[in-house]
Amino acid sequence: MNFKALKHFFVREIAGYFDPQEAEALFYMAVEKISGWGWSKVMLSNQVLLKLGEFQLYQDVIKQLQLGKPIQYIFNEAHFYGLTFSVSPAVLIPRAETEELVDWILQTILPTHQNGDLLDIGTGSGCIAISLKKHLKEWNVFALDISAEALAIATLNAEKNKVAVQFIAADVLEYNSHQKFELIVSNPPYIKENEKDAMHANVMEYEPHQALFVSNENPLIFYNTIADFAQQNLNKNGYLFFEINEYLGRQTVALLAAKGFIHIVLKKDMQGKDRMICCRVAG
Repeated sequence: MNFKALKHFFVREIAGYFDPQEAEALFYMAVEKISGWGWSKVMLSNQVLLKLGEFQLYQDVIKQLQLGKPIQYIFNEAHFYGLTFSVSPAVLIPRAETEELVDWILQTILPTHQNGDLLDIGTGSGCIAISLKKHLKEWNVFALDISAEALAIATLNAEKNKVAVQFIAADVLEYNSHQKFELIVSNPPYIKENEKDAMHANVMEYEPHQALFVSNENPLIFYNTIADFAQQNLNKNGYLFFEINEYLGRQTVALLAAKGFIHIVLKKDMQGKDRMICCRVAG
C-alpha cells in the first residue's frame, strides 16, 4: 500500500467519528509520528510504499480513534505554544484557549518586568509554567499540583524543554506558604457537574476528571481559595491570571471585586467566549 491509498483508507475508516477536515489532520499527525513524514513529503511522494509492518501501526491508531481516544494520548504527545509536551490520561491535553492565556500573560508582563517569582497552580502537564519560563528566562517559576503522576509528567516536560521549574506537591485547597510572588496563574477545575452531558465522549472517558469538574453547589471553590491565597502571597500590584468557565465570567469578576482586587479584566478567547481574567492586588 502506498501513502495515497493509506490516506484514503485512514480517512474513510474514521469518517463516522470526525468531520473530513479533522480526519485528514489526524492522518497527517499519524504519518508524522509513525513514518516520520511531514505533510509536504506525503503530498510529493504519495506513491511510495509503506514499510513492512507500518500498516498494522496505522490500523492500531484507527482502532483507538474509533474508540474515542484522543490522538495526543495515543502518541503521548501534545503541542502547546510552540513546544512539545508529553501527556497521558493523568493530565489534561493542553488547549488552544490556554495558549491564549499564556500569550496574554507574556504581552502583559514582558514590557515592564525583567524578573520576579511566578506560581502556576494546578500545573498538570506543566504547559503554562514551562511555556512562561521559556520566555521569562530571568523569572523564578514554581508550579503546584496535587497529583504525583501529573508532577512526574510536568518534571519530564521541563527537562525535555530545557527549563528550570520548581514543582510543589500540594492540594491548593489546603496549601499555605509565606513566599511572595509577582504573578500567580491558574487553570483550575471549573466545569460544573451538570455540564457533563455537553462534554465530548473522548474527554469524559479519557481525561482526568479531578482536573475538570467541580460541584454545582460551589463551582468557584478553587477561584475563591486561590484568590485568598493571592491576597496573602502576591506582592503589591502583583498579577493574578485565571482561565475560567465561559458561563461564570461575571460571577468570577464579582468574587474578585468583593475581595478587593483591582484592574479586573474579563477577556474573551478567539471563539468569543469569556475565558480568562486578569486582576491585581491593590498597591
